[in-house]
Amino acid sequence: MGMGMGIGGRGGAFRGVDEAAQRTLNAQAPQIPNLDARVVALFRPYLGRIVVTGILVVAGAAIGVIPPLIVQRIFDDALFPQDGSGPELALLVRLVVAMVGLFLLSAGLGVAQTWFTSTVGNRVTGDLRVQLFDHLQAMELGFFTRTKTGVIQSRLQNDVGGVSGVLTNTVTSILGNAVTVASALVAMILIDGRLTVIAVFLMPILIFVQRRVGQVRARIAGQTQESLSELTSITQETLSVSGILLSKAFNRQRTESERYRQENVNQVRLQVQRAMSGQGFLAVVQVLMASVPAVIYLVSGYLIAGGTGAITAGTVVAFTTVQARLLQPLMGLMRVALDLQTSRALFARIFEYLDLQPAIRDAPDAVAAAPGPAGRIEFREVVFRYPDAAPGARPTLGGVSFVAEPGQHVAFVGPSGAGKTTVLYLAPRLYEASAGQVLFSGADVRTLTQESIIDGIGIVSQETYLFHATIRENLRYAKPDATDAELRAACEAAHIHRTIESFEHGYDTVVGERGYRLSGGEKQRIAIARVLLKDPPVLLLDEATSALDTVSERVVQEALDAAARGRTTLSIAHRLSTVIGADVIHVMEAGRIVESGTHAELLARGGLYALLAAEQLTAP
Repeated sequence: MGMGMGIGGRGGAFRGVDEAAQRTLNAQAPQIPNLDARVVALFRPYLGRIVVTGILVVAGAAIGVIPPLIVQRIFDDALFPQDGSGPELALLVRLVVAMVGLFLLSAGLGVAQTWFTSTVGNRVTGDLRVQLFDHLQAMELGFFTRTKTGVIQSRLQNDVGGVSGVLTNTVTSILGNAVTVASALVAMILIDGRLTVIAVFLMPILIFVQRRVGQVRARIAGQTQESLSELTSITQETLSVSGILLSKAFNRQRTESERYRQENVNQVRLQVQRAMSGQGFLAVVQVLMASVPAVIYLVSGYLIAGGTGAITAGTVVAFTTVQARLLQPLMGLMRVALDLQTSRALFARIFEYLDLQPAIRDAPDAVAAAPGPAGRIEFREVVFRYPDAAPGARPTLGGVSFVAEPGQHVAFVGPSGAGKTTVLYLAPRLYEASAGQVLFSGADVRTLTQESIIDGIGIVSQETYLFHATIRENLRYAKPDATDAELRAACEAAHIHRTIESFEHGYDTVVGERGYRLSGGEKQRIAIARVLLKDPPVLLLDEATSALDTVSERVVQEALDAAARGRTTLSIAHRLSTVIGADVIHVMEAGRIVESGTHAELLARGGLYALLAAEQLTAP
């Protein structure tokens, strides 16, 4: 006869998981100094609400033991009085009203507790999520090139998302379960101490079997989740635009379908296994749960028959009601150490990222205004080695020096791996030079704020990134307050306005994921228009036309030439035809500039540039 009043146990935030696997994951968590103090600091702004939550949890758990005591009185005094005088209806009404009132009070406390815990937990989660996102935005480019995107997303979504559960489940569960167990044991002793001894003796057996059932099911649930993740991964890989194009291009649709079918068979098998797992254990649990009150009834009968003490029907009913509600809280308390350990591991992974120090930071005395001519870029004996480079390996750049005067077009050519792209990364200080100096407008980039450097540079790369939004929204990413007239002027300069106007929705055309609804040339010209809206004095072109066909390359090159007019331009070229008109061409090999000059001068020298030109002329 279960009469739930908040006396039932609360599960921790991490119930239903394989405990052995969870402990292994917890052991892998980073060690963070002063972790507990930092966690407390996160919740300190909400201390008042947390105290109120604690009071509500304690009150709700304590109130939960009162109804069984009322049940005892209903049976012994109102329904079956000991003097045999018949039901006491007036007393019965008062007791029932009191019980209903407690139900209503408990429900109200539960609603209030949920509101407080949900509010505090989600606000802390929101604060952490924004704080972590802001911190990641400040990290250098190298961090993202060596860290998997999925790992970063997991920290933002899974780890930060689990923070709210620490308060809403773990903390309140520990407090609520402790109060529930203590108050239930007191109530059981008050009802009948002898029956309490019997119940306490049987409870450990029931808890042990229940835990075994939970572990078996959790282990299979983990395998099922891994299989679901694999199905999701296959879906993302094969049903994305790129995946569909790849499978169709190689006629591998049947192969992909078979791969999905095999994983789906595994998923079905695990789901059936999960449904059937532990059925024998569950049967034992059900028998034991039914047997405990049966034993109580049996012992009560012997006690009554033996005349060793007054045990009434109300005593038996009230006692079994309290005892039935004791199992889950006890199991919850047995997981306290694991729940707390898991919560600490969760925060440790978050703080590990928050404690990361950007490799590139503004100096304390960094200035926003450079003293020299706007757009002048100079490298002085610049050496660069990537942080994850093998010890003893040659540096990516080994003493590179050059000057790009304002308005000058400086091109870099050379074989793959020569260090061309690295030069373009160092100019806006996306990476830090290992030695030497990089100067922007006459000042060492380390003496300028990063924001001021980036404000003065526009970048057009080989892989144009467009958001799944309208053309207008993609353009305004560079200048949120740009007028329609400014958008049109930029697009006209980029030779894309007429194309946009030919679309049914014009500038309000949605470009699709990564701009897949547009051709390569159209995407590049929109990217050029976006840079023109920014109107920077320096333009960096990283093989901006290498992925285009000849016709698109010509159109985009015309747009690039128009964009570069009057701006300092550093460009990397795979096709030498795109840099013939450059003021200076630097030929790079093995991290060094080995030749410099105009197109005609370099051809006349017969060096590496002439060799590259000859190879391209003879290529089919």
